[in-house]
Amino acid sequence: AFLGTKPIVVLHVLVIRLDLRPCEYAILKERLDPETLESLGLIKQAHQFNQKIVKIKTKLFYKQQKFNLLREENEGYAKLITELGQDLSGNITSHVVLESIKSLIGCFNLDPNRVLDIILEVYECRSDQDEFFLPLIKSYMCEPLTLCHILGFKFKFNQEPNEETPTSLYHIAAALLHHNLIELEDLYVHLMPLDASIVEEHKREITEAKQIARKLTMVVVPSEKMEDKEREKEKEEEKNDKPPDNQKLGLLEALLRIGDWHHAQSIMDQMPAFYATSHKAIALALCQLLHLTVEPLYRRAGVPKGAKGCVMRPLRNKRAPRPAESFEDLRRDVFSMLCYLGPHLSHDPILFAKIVRLGKGFMKEVQAPPSDTLLSCFLSIADQVLLPSLSLMECNACMSEELWGLFKLFPYQHRYRLYGQWKNETYTITLLQNVKPSGRQIGKLSHSNPTILFDYILSQIQWYDNLIGPVVDSLKYLTSLNYDVMAYCIIEALANPEKEKMKHDDTTISSWLQSLASLCGAVFRKYPIELAGLLQYVTNTLKAGKSFDLLILKEVVQKMAGIEITDEMTSEQMEAMTGGEQLKAEGGYFGQIRNTKKSSQRLKDALLDHELALPLCLLMAQQRNGVVFLEGGEKHLKLVGKLYDQCHDTLVQFGGFLASNLSTEDYIKRVPSIDILCNQFHTPHDAAFFLSRPMYGHQILSKYDELKKAEKGNRQQQKVHKYVAACELVMSPVHEAVVSLHPPRVWDDLRPQFYATFWSLTMYDLAVPHNAYDREVKKLQVQVKAIEENPDVPMNKKKKEKERCTALQDKLQEEEKKQLEHVQRVLHRLKLEKDNWLLAKSTKNETITKFLQLCLFPRCIFSAIDAVYCARFVELVHQQKAPNFCTLLCYDRVFSDIIYTVASCTENESRRYGRFLCCMLETVTRWHSDRAVYEKECGNYPGFLTIFRATGFDGGNKADQLDYENFRHVVHKWHYKLTKASVHCLETGEYTHIRNILIVLTKILPCYPKVLNLGQALECRVHKICLEEKEKRPDLYALAMGYSGQLKGRKVHMVPENEFHHKEQPVRSTTTASQLNGPGTTAKPATNASKTEEGACEDADRSKDKSQGAAKPVNKANSTAAKVTTSNGNGAPNSTKAIKERDDKEKSGKEKKEKKEKTPGSTPETKGESRREKQRDERGAAGKEERAPREGKEKTPKADRDKQKAEEKSSKEDNKAKAGNGEPKELSRERDTGAKESKSKEKGGDQSKEKGGDRSSVSGSLKSPVPRSESAESERDHKRRKLSPCFFPFRRSVPNCCVFHRPSRSPRRVLIHTGKPRLASPS
Repeated sequence: AFLGTKPIVVLHVLVIRLDLRPCEYAILKERLDPETLESLGLIKQAHQFNQKIVKIKTKLFYKQQKFNLLREENEGYAKLITELGQDLSGNITSHVVLESIKSLIGCFNLDPNRVLDIILEVYECRSDQDEFFLPLIKSYMCEPLTLCHILGFKFKFNQEPNEETPTSLYHIAAALLHHNLIELEDLYVHLMPLDASIVEEHKREITEAKQIARKLTMVVVPSEKMEDKEREKEKEEEKNDKPPDNQKLGLLEALLRIGDWHHAQSIMDQMPAFYATSHKAIALALCQLLHLTVEPLYRRAGVPKGAKGCVMRPLRNKRAPRPAESFEDLRRDVFSMLCYLGPHLSHDPILFAKIVRLGKGFMKEVQAPPSDTLLSCFLSIADQVLLPSLSLMECNACMSEELWGLFKLFPYQHRYRLYGQWKNETYTITLLQNVKPSGRQIGKLSHSNPTILFDYILSQIQWYDNLIGPVVDSLKYLTSLNYDVMAYCIIEALANPEKEKMKHDDTTISSWLQSLASLCGAVFRKYPIELAGLLQYVTNTLKAGKSFDLLILKEVVQKMAGIEITDEMTSEQMEAMTGGEQLKAEGGYFGQIRNTKKSSQRLKDALLDHELALPLCLLMAQQRNGVVFLEGGEKHLKLVGKLYDQCHDTLVQFGGFLASNLSTEDYIKRVPSIDILCNQFHTPHDAAFFLSRPMYGHQILSKYDELKKAEKGNRQQQKVHKYVAACELVMSPVHEAVVSLHPPRVWDDLRPQFYATFWSLTMYDLAVPHNAYDREVKKLQVQVKAIEENPDVPMNKKKKEKERCTALQDKLQEEEKKQLEHVQRVLHRLKLEKDNWLLAKSTKNETITKFLQLCLFPRCIFSAIDAVYCARFVELVHQQKAPNFCTLLCYDRVFSDIIYTVASCTENESRRYGRFLCCMLETVTRWHSDRAVYEKECGNYPGFLTIFRATGFDGGNKADQLDYENFRHVVHKWHYKLTKASVHCLETGEYTHIRNILIVLTKILPCYPKVLNLGQALECRVHKICLEEKEKRPDLYALAMGYSGQLKGRKVHMVPENEFHHKEQPVRSTTTASQLNGPGTTAKPATNASKTEEGACEDADRSKDKSQGAAKPVNKANSTAAKVTTSNGNGAPNSTKAIKERDDKEKSGKEKKEKKEKTPGSTPETKGESRREKQRDERGAAGKEERAPREGKEKTPKADRDKQKAEEKSSKEDNKAKAGNGEPKELSRERDTGAKESKSKEKGGDQSKEKGGDRSSVSGSLKSPVPRSESAESERDHKRRKLSPCFFPFRRSVPNCCVFHRPSRSPRRVLIHTGKPRLASPS
């Protein structure tokens, strides 16, 4: 159809019919020539289309677009780089170069921003040319925002993963900031990462660190699967892309390097605390800045002598922090830098040492700072920087010692506050990045983390006390700071309020406290740890009224000074304790006390430097009673007793330490006079004299030495007189001071001189233990011989040991000689004083009572050596023949009245009281065993007189002395009294009574019991205790079993009663003395039969009911046969009353016989007591017959006689009722006589006033084993209880051979009856 048609027409038709799409039209335009396109109508004009094509091709291929690339103007930029990179050492300045740059920009039409970028690039490459580029940039571009944009573009280019921002870029940014060419706020927004990301990262690191720390405390058994997982995790972490740099930290480091602390501080303020410095590079940069800042001051005040060190060049930057020239300059920048650095000072031990040395220099140079500001700053730095940094160091013992050099200049209060912060807060606040490596080096933690280590060690020791020895030995590698930290940790553990210091049974001290106390003693003795904090802690607890922690002081003094306090000493040890200090150290303690010189000196210095010596003594003395009355409360009695003993023993131990270690001047300076101690400080008298006693000895010896130097004389007589003069000079003020301690009536019988002498002397003053000295010298000789014979010992060691032993021998012998001379001087002084000791304005009984109350009993339970001293002092007073001192009465009161004393003692006091009784019994036993000894030591002594005046001995003859046989009767009575008291205590069922009497009996076992039947009675009761207490109270069972076994071993030494004292059968005779001898004569005894153990007591009790003028015979024979008539011959017996009383007694005889099995005397030998009881009942009537004539002689009013008869009758009825109720016969009878005692005394006093010139006597009352009712006490006894605050509840008691007269206004004679009753003629 298209044949013959033109091609163009055909193409046109095809285009129309094909309905082509627009894209196909574009293809046609590309393929077809313009004319065709024009003909097809696709373009308008071919000519215009061709022109357009040319223009497009020209623009596309021939026209250039300008992009400020170097290649665009390579010549101009090349010249710019040449100008900036030229050698700047000549006269080329930034101004000259800037002019050249301007010319290049104008000549080559360079872009100014591109030129600035090239300047920064060249500056980055030549970062050391700050002085050239910074002025150039400042002159070229003064628009900070544009500069920040260009720098921001550079930082953004390096924010991709695995990219690292060059250090030079940080440097130029820091330099521009430092010179204020840009603002930190403008640049900070271009830096990565964001602050929020930094906080998240910080929290994540803390969490990971805590997880690591938690894993370290868990015991996990490793397995192969766990190890494989850890390896895979590490590989994955390595594969992961490295995160981009923290550009903020990089800029911070650069700022610190150039010394721009202001901008660096601003950046760190935007981050969490210590986050920036936890990165080592930043910490080191800050440390370097600190080095430069403190360098001048360190060179002046911190460099140790002999040290040179490396001199550091200061920064050339004038805008850096100014170096410190004085300690005040440290407050400007250094302290704030250190606070930002915090625990990460550990990265630079040298700077650590410099800061510590600056602190030492400050403490030494500024002794008295005008304000505490600088001191507070150093303490804060120590708290926030030094101690935490030490924890992060890797076991640097040198730094620990260096830090101790500073800390030891602080008071312990400041140190312990720092340790408390370190231990309890630092580890929770500060992120310790090296927890994991420290866990792997647990053995070296003590250098860097002592608080954590010691806290753990102490917790283990509190549970396992067998760790104390190994732990103490392992602490020898600690530094001085660590030792001080350990002292703080110990105190913190002791003061833990969550721990109970009593066990759950409330009867004993907790084991954890005992373990810590043992650790304290061992650690403080072996290592040079400051004691002030521990001593102050004990003082504070005493101030608060708590005495548990005295256990710590006791252990510390024992270990550091070698002074042991124990009541379980052997006789050899006790003997050695009466000698000098050298003898005490060698033979007085259980362990050899050596190498305590340094440790005791440290303890003494700590006490004196902090003025704690006297306060501790006074607080302990006051706390003894506080334990009972204040601290006791609801505590168990057993625990109260232990606390009391602990307080008392620690006082004795501590006082002994002060006395032996303090110089004379120090001791006298600190201990006030006795009246001030007692009246102002309310110190108990025994404790006050205990503290003052060494002072008196020091003063006397000092004064004695002065007198010897003043008058040179070698004669012994002159030396003794000078010693006596020295004693008078020193003790005269004491005699005056003690008067205020007691009421005036006390000094009517005891002279203040006697009182002060008793309390001021010790066993060292009274006797020389020659046997102990000889024994220790022989031991040393044996040691020398053993050393010589031992071939294994090296020669040099042999020589040293021999020299040591020989030196000790010489010291002991010299000490023995010195003590011998001292004792001779003291005895001579006592011989001169004895006549003025006792005034005895009242009776001998009152004198002995005051002596027992105020002297003997308080001191005999103070310490074991004091118990021996008291017994020895009584014997010494007897040997000195002191006027008005009745030895016999003193011993009788001691042995007859022990129940109340035993019941009121603590456990340790019981041991001392038992030792005192044992020493007293030793003396009595020695006199009892041999007539010759008795005659020599007692025969012609006033202490054994049976007739004497109230005011003194009037020179009686031999018949006035107590003869040997009657003394043996009296000793038997004492043994019986001890048995009776012991049985009573054992049968009470009270824990304290039983425990104490068993302790006392164990102590006196060498001297008691000596009589077989008394020993059997005790054995029976103790066996019963063993059976009863085996399950209930094991400690009593153990005591009873121990005593029972020892008692059985002593049976071979016991003797029958008839061998102990001469015993005869009484003659049954009712013939009165008036019928045999006539009126007005003295009765002769039919026999001289001795009393049994029951009769001895009952005769004494029966004498209480007699008239006050009656003369009581010694033994049962006298009470049976001897009848004393009145001087007017009126001997008519009151037969009606006697018959009535005999009928009453016979009526209850069966009941008494049945109940006699329960009495303390129900042993085989007492079965004959019932027969003797009948004999006494029969003789009772005859005894009543003599009452009527005596009453007539005394002119007693009839009303009084009737009243007395009624009382006697009612008491006998009560006695029968008690016997019928099963009460022991002896106890009921003595209780009755105790109730009648006061009334008979009052009547006796009235009668004595009426018959002042007659020979009359009053029997002293033996104390009943059971307490008296208050109504039964006489007014006089009640008043006597008020004599002294240390009054012991003892009633007056005399031997059955002694009868005393009550005091009256006119002088009286007092009659003591021996075997044969005598009546002295009227005066």
